[in-house]
Amino acid sequence: MRLETVREVGPRLGVTPTCVALDVSPATYYRRVKPKPAAPPRPTPARALVPSERTAVLAVLHAPRFVDLAPAQVYAHLLDEGRYLCSPRTMYRLLAASAEVRERRDQLRHPRYTAPQLLATRPNEVWSWDITKLLGPVKWTYFYLYVILDIFSRFVVGWMVAHRESARLAQKLIAETCARQGITPGALTLHADRGSSMTSKPVALLLADLGVTKTHSRPHVSDDNPFSEAQFKTLKYRPDFPERFGAIEDARAHCRVFFPWYNAEHRHSGLGLLTPHDVHYGLADQRVAARAQVLTAAYVAHPERFVAGAPRPPARPTAVWINPPPIPATATPNPLPAENAVDPDAIRAPYSHAAAPGGSDLRTQTQPLSITRLPAASAAEAEEAAMTEATLH
Repeated sequence: MRLETVREVGPRLGVTPTCVALDVSPATYYRRVKPKPAAPPRPTPARALVPSERTAVLAVLHAPRFVDLAPAQVYAHLLDEGRYLCSPRTMYRLLAASAEVRERRDQLRHPRYTAPQLLATRPNEVWSWDITKLLGPVKWTYFYLYVILDIFSRFVVGWMVAHRESARLAQKLIAETCARQGITPGALTLHADRGSSMTSKPVALLLADLGVTKTHSRPHVSDDNPFSEAQFKTLKYRPDFPERFGAIEDARAHCRVFFPWYNAEHRHSGLGLLTPHDVHYGLADQRVAARAQVLTAAYVAHPERFVAGAPRPPARPTAVWINPPPIPATATPNPLPAENAVDPDAIRAPYSHAAAPGGSDLRTQTQPLSITRLPAASAAEAEEAAMTEATLH
């Protein structure tokens, strides 16, 4: 679609500016317009075997006494018999041309895993959980931090620090967290990677009893569980995060301070600079409205300082994806009108912070994409649950 637009208006407005405006590589355009000619067929070398000789070599390789031998073995046997047909490499080429060369050993065939595609439009719809190691007092000693995170609000709904990674402990944490958040059967999807605790039978049976759908990341794919990984990075990149913990009580004490800060005070960039608590418990619209009033008052006081017009606060999230589906090419509209009333300067002009008085803003003329947001989901009103830690023995 975009290449067709470049082909139509490029000769009049300039190919390179048009490609830049439509986010199309000029090299791609020129390759489509002037494709390279097909390469001439490769000539047959004079030393190549004639068809009758190739047929004779294949007949020898198909003989009952040679059918299970490698070409190098056949080559050696024929030399001992005083015969030479061709080199072992030529035998391999003839067998490959006939699709008769393959790996003879049994090979493990890995199944093709489908990328998980999860959509959350409200809190307590999709959770993500993972386990990370915390360094202990000496080398090769660790404590294990279990964290369950709501991907829509980034609210940590449950966490636990243990001496080991255990399916029984994970089962206990998940059950207590679902009870504390009031999860009803069929309402929640729990996503995790393919660790031993995540794929264990006790956890699977628990989720089946709770009516929770479970999904897993693909093997060796690091970005199928991005929200838990990002939360762990926030934890470990904090200035007060120690290099090592002297005891498990120290790790638990640190988490008792960190997670209330993360939920109630941390302004998350993925939430429009709102806190996870505000989004999780339905206070986001109230916070955005209050921010809008502050910005409006600032604009009224000094409108000359806002060259792009009245400022607006970042919007709250309406939909959160794990591996969103690709946007089809047919969904991208043609950014340029079909008629010949296009101003050539609209493509070549630099970006302007504000349109001239009485004129139109170039940002609205040359915008290549029009993205339609999903409808906002109504956040569930609920009282804040107490952040309690599962007792470990």
